Amino acid sequence: MNASTSDNQDILLDPQTQIQTPLSQSDPYSHSQPHPVQAQPQPQSQPRRPRGFAATAAAAAAAAAAATSTDPTNTVSVNVSGKGKREREKEKERTKLRERHRRAITSRMLAGLRQYGNFPLPARADMNDVLAALAREAGWTVEADGTTYRQSPPPSQMASFTVRSVESPVSSASLKNCAVKAAALDCQPSVVRIDESLSPPSLDSVVMTERETRSEKFANASPINSVDCLDADQLIQDVRSGEHDDDFAGTSYVPVYAFLATGFINNFCQLVDPEGVRQELSQMKSLDIDGIVVECWWGIVEAWSPQKYVWSGYRELFNIIREFKLKLQVVMAFHEYGVSDAGEVLISIPQWVLEIGKENQDIFFTDREGRRNTECLSWGIDKERVLKGRTGIEVYFDFMRSFRMEFDDLFGEGIISAIEIGLGASGELKYPSFPERMGWRYPGIGEFQCYDKYLQQSLRKAAKLRGHLFWARGPDNAGQYNSRPHETGFFCERGDYDSYFGRFFLNWYSQTLIDHADNVLSLASLAFEDAKIIVNIPAVYWWYKTSSHAAELTAGYYNPTNHDGYSPVFEVLKKHSVTMKFICSGLQISGHENDEALADPEGLSWQVISPLITLLLPLNNPLVPWVYSFLDVASNFWLMLTELS
Repeated sequence: MNASTSDNQDILLDPQTQIQTPLSQSDPYSHSQPHPVQAQPQPQSQPRRPRGFAATAAAAAAAAAAATSTDPTNTVSVNVSGKGKREREKEKERTKLRERHRRAITSRMLAGLRQYGNFPLPARADMNDVLAALAREAGWTVEADGTTYRQSPPPSQMASFTVRSVESPVSSASLKNCAVKAAALDCQPSVVRIDESLSPPSLDSVVMTERETRSEKFANASPINSVDCLDADQLIQDVRSGEHDDDFAGTSYVPVYAFLATGFINNFCQLVDPEGVRQELSQMKSLDIDGIVVECWWGIVEAWSPQKYVWSGYRELFNIIREFKLKLQVVMAFHEYGVSDAGEVLISIPQWVLEIGKENQDIFFTDREGRRNTECLSWGIDKERVLKGRTGIEVYFDFMRSFRMEFDDLFGEGIISAIEIGLGASGELKYPSFPERMGWRYPGIGEFQCYDKYLQQSLRKAAKLRGHLFWARGPDNAGQYNSRPHETGFFCERGDYDSYFGRFFLNWYSQTLIDHADNVLSLASLAFEDAKIIVNIPAVYWWYKTSSHAAELTAGYYNPTNHDGYSPVFEVLKKHSVTMKFICSGLQISGHENDEALADPEGLSWQVISPLITLLLPLNNPLVPWVYSFLDVASNFWLMLTELS
């Protein structure tokens, strides 16, 4: 026997290392129970059950491991973890594509509602916004917290219109009787109420009563539910357009004002033909108008020296108008007017301003080619002291304050009923993007007017704040004055106007317009404290049926199909309690030309007017006769006719 075993010493043989170890040197507790103080293993949390592609990857890994253990000679290399990761990435991409597809469908639906349905939906509208817009279109009231209800008109505005039945033997006379009976019971929820102030076009083919879901709900005391009346599903209002066209009983009084010709005051602020003025006013008075609109030109009153105002001609003119007991609406005209056959401007901006412009041409709006537009001052100098030590808005304020002090007696007598503030080209709140002297012709898209030194500085500052200094430039693919949207890379379908840079630039461009209006109206409200203030908003309706609304963009209104460009402007007007005059010029253009230009003046007008109901902003709308029917609905709106046929 081996000597190592003669000592009766037990030997342990490690099966892995084949090393013999004396039992005495090994763990003394290897053949016995664990020691009571021995540390117990910490319990482990149960692993999460794999799901989806993780479960597939785990199953594949288990199968591969089993195959490897049973067949060591298997040499197929399968990267299970890599395969599972690729599958997950593919699923993420598919999810992204599905989400993009869903968003694209939603975007097209919203664009269609904005473009063809004229719904004032916000830029990032969701289904709640769509439902609210549809409810408001149907005549319901939707509050900010989602509360929705139908608001009943006051009893004084209740009336019964002629109605006709559909697939029912009941006569229209019985329906009329039912409507009259129902109007007497205001407390009943199912009473038919018809507002007599609603115009015929707005009531055409409108459901007359609310639908009840079950016939058992009709068992109440209201006479509209009697057997003599029709089911609500069969009541359709049929208003004949000719019956009420001349019946304006119960509507608000609409004052009528007429423009006085410009040539009665010459460039030296002298009344040229007093007798001719009297004859003109006598003819207008015979037409039973309420008042006259007179333009006070900055280029005439402050023509030769800064802060030297000459009002003598206008004083004489206003005294004659007072003799005829007519009201006055006065326009603060800070732009130039007209061009003669020889190409000379009939009424320019003040001569001392033009002298400054010869040395510093950047006080005028400038297009991409560097051409200056002297029609009005650039909004870039609103707060720049470049006009003999004064800023642009200070010059406007001094002019308005001088007028208010000069004609304080007419304000006290109530002869001056309103003041219209010119805010841009043609006295309208817009950029001079369509200058005919530079070759623009309808329906050209116009050009951006932001290339003077001061507006470029503002753009550079905005780009720096955004963190993209290379965006401090105007678009280089926006075409020329007479381009069409599809001919440009910026305004075409899916063009750069909707890129990150395009949205930044258009936001800045339109915000400059809004800031100018806010600054000038703040001072106008200070100069004319209790007077009604009017602002002209242009109707740039050509290319309205395209997605970009190119002409509106160059005019300063960021109003493509996926963005509402008018609500921010209306908020500023509401802030200063300003009345809006919506200028829809050029309606004499033929239908064929409008079709070629994809123009939609009526659609644009409805988009502009619709938010005014919510904001309760007064509307002063000249030369849009079809709007008159709409104005019957809201008694707080009033219409001013500015020209007589």
